[in-house]
This record gives sequence, C-alpha cells and structure tokens, in this order.
Amino acid sequence: MPEKFAATRHTSSKPDDDLPELTDEMLSRAVLKQGGKRIGRPRSQSPKVAISLRLEAEVLQRWRDSGPGWQTRMAELLSKETP
Repeated sequence: MPEKFAATRHTSSKPDDDLPELTDEMLSRAVLKQGGKRIGRPRSQSPKVAISLRLEAEVLQRWRDSGPGWQTRMAELLSKETP
C-alpha cells in the first residue's frame, strides 16, 4: 500500500476536532445505501419502461428545441387517446 494512504488504515474512537457537528439539515440531505444500493425510495406504482424509437432527425430536433421538459410533453401527447 502506498505510504500516503497509510494514515487511512488507522481508526480511532476519539472525536475529530476538525469535523463539524452534524446538523438536521445535513442529515436531511443524506443518501442511505445498503450493499451499494440506495434504500428508502418507494417503488413506483407505474414504472416507466425504456424503449428504442426511431424518429426523423428534424422531428426530434423540433421537440428538443421546444425546451426543457420535452420528453414529458412528448409522453403526455403520446398517452392521449385517439379517436
């Protein structure tokens, strides 16, 4: 192990005076993980499905040019019932 990492192998039960006290605001931004996977977020009742869709370049560019949220607007339009 490189010498510069030797200090990271050491653990101590003494508090570190350089670290700030954890606040409620800090804890509210915490991301909980278990086994490398994020936990705590409920599964969606209607999860989205990834697909591949071939469109003409001009059509896709018009949607992108319409600004942020273009994917959501496209999905809303496609979900409308047609006669």
